[in-house]
Amino acid sequence: MPVHSFSSLRGRVEHFELESRHLASNLLGDPARRSIAVYLPPGYDASTQRYPLCVGLAAFTGSGLKYLAWSAFGETLPQRLERLVAEGRMGPVVLALPDAFTSLGGNQYVDSPAMGHWERWLLEDALPAIEARYRVHREPARRVIFGKSSGGYGALWHALRHGSQWGAAICHSGDLGFELLYARDFATTLDVLARHGGSIETFLAKLAREPKLSGGDFHALMVLAMGASYDPDPSAPKGIRLPVDPHTAELVAERWERWLAFDPVCAIETPRAQESLGSLRALFLDCGRRDQYLLHYGLRRFTRRLSALGIAHEHQEFDDDHSGIDYRLDVSLPWAYAHITA
Repeated sequence: MPVHSFSSLRGRVEHFELESRHLASNLLGDPARRSIAVYLPPGYDASTQRYPLCVGLAAFTGSGLKYLAWSAFGETLPQRLERLVAEGRMGPVVLALPDAFTSLGGNQYVDSPAMGHWERWLLEDALPAIEARYRVHREPARRVIFGKSSGGYGALWHALRHGSQWGAAICHSGDLGFELLYARDFATTLDVLARHGGSIETFLAKLAREPKLSGGDFHALMVLAMGASYDPDPSAPKGIRLPVDPHTAELVAERWERWLAFDPVCAIETPRAQESLGSLRALFLDCGRRDQYLLHYGLRRFTRRLSALGIAHEHQEFDDDHSGIDYRLDVSLPWAYAHITA
C-alpha cells in the first residue's frame, strides 16, 4: 500500500486566467478563457533566482488542476516535487498546470478548429504569459513538458514538432500505435451511435441530459473527441466525424490517413519530426507492459525507430497497466531535471 503524504505544502499555488484567440470560435463552444495553476517552490519570494519550468499536461478526462487534488494514500504533484527535492533527487522548479479540459472529455493538445488550437495556445499564449509573470529561465533548454496518456501524447507531440522550444519531454503511457489503439473501437462506437439514430448530435444532446455517463457512452465520447482532434469536419455538428463508413465500419482511407498523420509511430518518419526530436536535451518514454490500450506495443515500435535514427532517448517498461501510475513521476522528473540543468 502506498504511503499517504500528510506533509503541508511549503511552497504555494497561484492561479491566473488567460484569454486566447487560438481557442476562440472552437466548434464545441468551449470557453476561450482558461485557468493556469502555477506552483512556486519554497523560497521563491525571498530569492531573485530563476527556476526551471515544468509544464504538466493532463490525461483524458482530466485537467491540470487535477494534479493539485488531495487523494488517499497519495500526494499532490506539488507535494511530490517537494518530497523529491527534500530527498536530494532534484532541485526546485516552477510548475505550470493548464486547465485544458474540453466538453468532449479531454484534450490531445493538437490544433483543431473543432477542439481549439491547443498546440499554438501552449507555445504562443501560455508560455509567454507564464514567463511574463514568473521568474523562470527563458532558455527553452530549461523547460520540461510532461504528461500521462493524452497528456503524454501532448508532450510527445511537442517533442515531434517543437523540440527546439523544450529541453526535455516526458511521455508516460502516451497514445502511440493508432492501429492498435483506436481502430478496434470504431465499430463499437457506431453501435452506440446507432441507438441514437446514428446521429452524433443526438448522442451528445442525450449525454448532456444524463446525470452520469455509462462506460460505453464515455468510451464512444472519447473516440468522437479523437475524431474532432485528428480529422475535424467544420461542416459537421461540433466538427466531429469518424474515419469509417457508418454502415459497414470499413475504414475510409483518406480520413484514416489524416488520423495516422498524428500517430507518433508514423509522424517520426518526417524530416521535421526527426530534426525536432534531435534538438531535445532529453526524451523519456515509458509504459506498463500490461497497458489496457496496448500502448506498450506502439511505444516499442516508436523507440525502435528512435534507436535506428540515432535519436537519444530513455525507454522504460514497468510491471503495471494504464491506471494509477503517477508514481512513475518519481523516476522521470528527477531524470529530466538532471538533463536540463547539466
